[in-house]
This record gives sequence, C-alpha cells and structure tokens, in this order.
Amino acid sequence: MLSVMHTLNTLPFDNSYARLPDGFYSRRVPRPLENPRLAAFNPDVAALLNLDPEEARRPEFVATINSEHPLPGSEPIAMLYSGHQFGHYVPQLGDGRAILLGEVIDPRGERWDLHLKGAGETPYSRSGDGRAVLRSTIREYLCGEAMHGLGIPTTRALCLLDSEEAVYRENAERGALLLRVAPSHLRFGSFEVFYYRSQFQHLKRLADYAIHQHFPQLQDASDPATALFREVNERTARLTAQWQLVGFAHGVMNTDNMSLLGLTLDYGPFGFLDAYNPGFVCNHSDHTGRYAFDRQPRIGQWNLSCLGQALLPLMEGDPGEAAEKANAVLEEYDDHFASHYATGMRQKLGLRDTRPEDGALATDLLKLMSDAGADYTNTFRALADFDSHPEAGNDRLRDRFVDREAFDNWGQRYRRRIQAENSQDSERAARMNGINAHYILRNHLAQNAIEKAEQDRDYSEIEILQTLLKDPFTERSGMEAYAEEPPEGEQRLVVSCSS
Repeated sequence: MLSVMHTLNTLPFDNSYARLPDGFYSRRVPRPLENPRLAAFNPDVAALLNLDPEEARRPEFVATINSEHPLPGSEPIAMLYSGHQFGHYVPQLGDGRAILLGEVIDPRGERWDLHLKGAGETPYSRSGDGRAVLRSTIREYLCGEAMHGLGIPTTRALCLLDSEEAVYRENAERGALLLRVAPSHLRFGSFEVFYYRSQFQHLKRLADYAIHQHFPQLQDASDPATALFREVNERTARLTAQWQLVGFAHGVMNTDNMSLLGLTLDYGPFGFLDAYNPGFVCNHSDHTGRYAFDRQPRIGQWNLSCLGQALLPLMEGDPGEAAEKANAVLEEYDDHFASHYATGMRQKLGLRDTRPEDGALATDLLKLMSDAGADYTNTFRALADFDSHPEAGNDRLRDRFVDREAFDNWGQRYRRRIQAENSQDSERAARMNGINAHYILRNHLAQNAIEKAEQDRDYSEIEILQTLLKDPFTERSGMEAYAEEPPEGEQRLVVSCSS
C-alpha cells in the first residue's frame, strides 16, 4: 500500500536526539536570511523523505526552510562535540553554523536528520556569525550528489537557498542555507567531548543511543563498546578506500568531520584529482600537507585511534585489557582498507579474478600516471577502450603518457592479464564504464556554477551538474565539455575552509 506524500507541514518528526539530556546540545532557533530564494531543489532527496516534490513550487516553501515560521514537529538544536583539528585537540567545537531541526521517519522506518547549515549563531560559533556563504553551499550541495552517484556513503541536501544577506569572509559574499539530510550527524568528536570532560555517564548514554538507533545488531554483543568500535573501524576503512579509488581528497579530516556511520561529512576544501598527483593537497590552509590525498588512509586510522581512546572507559575489562582490545581493532584497519581498495582497483581495471600480480599492475599504472601527470578520471575511463589484440597499438591511450615505451611494457602485462581470464573486450569495457566515472565534480566545473549564481543569480549550471552527477557513468550527448580536463591555468584551483 502506497503512503500519502507529505508536505513540509506534515513531515513525521520523531526527534530522538533532542530527547537526550541538555548537555548533549543547546536549543537554538534558526535565524532567517534576508530575502531568500530557492537556488536548487533535489527531488531525489525529497523522495527519501516521502515529501511531495511540488512543495518546492509553493511560495511558503522558501519561507519555511528559511525558518520564518517554525516547521511543525521540529525541535531545533545545535549539537555539541569536540575534536582533533590538524592533530591538536580542541575541547569544544559543536554546530557553530548548523542546527539540527529534527529527525523525519520515512515509510521504511528509516530516520533522516534535517540539518540546516548557515542558520545563524549558536553557543558553539566561537565568535563566528553562524552563516554559510553561497559558494561553499553550492560546492557541498553538488558534492553530496556526486558522491552519492559514485556509490559512496554521504550526506546529501534537500535544497539550497540563496539570499541578499551580506556575509563577510575575505570579502563580502551572499549568505546561503543548505538543508542537509543524513541518517545521523554523530561524529567521532561527539564521543571525544565527553571522554575529555570525564563525563562517562554521558559517554555511555551516547554509545547506547548510537547502538540502539544505528547499530541495533550490536545490542546483544558481550562487549557493545568494542563491537561499536569495530563496526566504525571497518566502515571508515571502506570509506577511505572508496575516496582513494575515485580520486577524492576531503581536505579537512579532523575528527569532528568524521562520521560515526562512515559517511562523507562536512564538505569544505575538497577536490577531485585532475592530473594524478598522490601528494595532492586541496586545502591551501593545510601548510604541512597533513591531509594530502595519499595520507588519507593513514589519517583515517589515526582518527579512529582518537575514537578508540574515547571509548576505552566503556570497554569490558580493566584499563589495560580495554586498551589491548582497542589496539587489536585498530590493527584490523589495514586489512580492511587493503581488501576494499584491492577489490575496487581490480574492478577499475576490468579484472574479474584475483591474482597475485594485480597489486603491482595497479601500482605501476599509477606510477606511470603520476610521472606523466595523466588525468586520473579520464585515464581510467579511457582504459576501457584498451584493445587486447596483440597487434593493437592503443595509440590514443598511450599518448596520455610521457614515457610511451614504459606504457607499452605495462600494456603487454595488462594484455596478458586480461587474456588469462578469457576477458572479452566489449564485455570488459561495459563493466569498466560502470565503475570508472565519465563525469566528476571538478573544481573548475563547480566554480563555473558558483560564478553564474553569484553574478547573475543564474542557477542553471547547478541543475546541469546535478543531473550529470546523479549518473556519472553514462555519457550524454552535447555534454562533452563536462568530461574534459580543466583548462590551462585552472588545474591548480585550490580552496580553503573559509565558508
């Protein structure tokens, strides 16, 4: 039986996090933006909430999202957390510019946080204005869809509002609102804050809550805290492997930006690789390269060690036994990451079987790409067209490499490998084109959308990118420019945390 679609006023809220003690959050009413307008709407996310997409056409939709009047059933709160930022512990962070409106239950019984980003000052704003600017909200809106299209767990957004309110960063910019949607916004830092405050009852209450709401299969575990840590460890290893496989650099892998559920959370100075550079740093504020692309897997494990430390008081046994358990879980990370990465890389190469030489085959290709500055996404996409016939030159592919002889040698190894499993070129190409994206959210594409929106309030480029990124594997006629490598001079476009 089909359920009746909801309006904003009839969304079924059940705000479990707001029923936790006040020490977990601060109640805060969002502050409306001046003269808002709808810049983007995501009907696919509306479908998750069973929200009638026609709501976006109604005049009251923007006013409601802008918090000009309360959303029925919502209980706005700013969540408390702390975290390690660039390796240093910061005792209190929290939602400084975002407010959790509440949790909506969909027809399948799943919960979805409605999280309003750019909603004004909270007790955790740390002298900030609590606003988000248009450029950063456009980037987050689009990247949530890009990651979802690539099959990577992520927050998404229902809609994006532009406004006429001036927000000051390096320069005056327009303020914006993003209504973010995710099963949960719990972070590693949500646990760290209570550990470092020695509020162990709150720590246990939060762990019990997380298990009950998001990991019910762990409720009967003999040691629930260790079981929780093991689950988050595996999810984080899988997520970082997925990032590496698509060439995604997060930019700010602080523990307060790490999701307990293994979601890609808090898009700031992210970047997808253009020319393959394993040491790529997308955040110009990251002067030491702590969060460089090739360091992400190790940082993921380091962040997990911070979470494990916070969970120690809840683990069974004396402190020494708890530490041994936590370290044993951390040691599993490398195997989890390696397994997910190896499986994904074989798929990118179009390989069906597992063979000992596969790792070297992938590593050597990446080395050739790095030496040549070959485009990461387009090179893997072009590899689907590799002709396995012994006399084939594969000239279009080899021209991507500076050392063509070295590529020819690699190509001979690849040819032998795919022939060893009786791979048919057409069938292999189809599989590879379902794994290696044709479209990604390159920085220059996002910047084009931002500039049109900022200069002319033209949001059409956002809609185009949203459509392409929804299914990044299918080539579309007339959209060739969106798959091209960035123009000369735009390859080094970098971004910062200032949003």
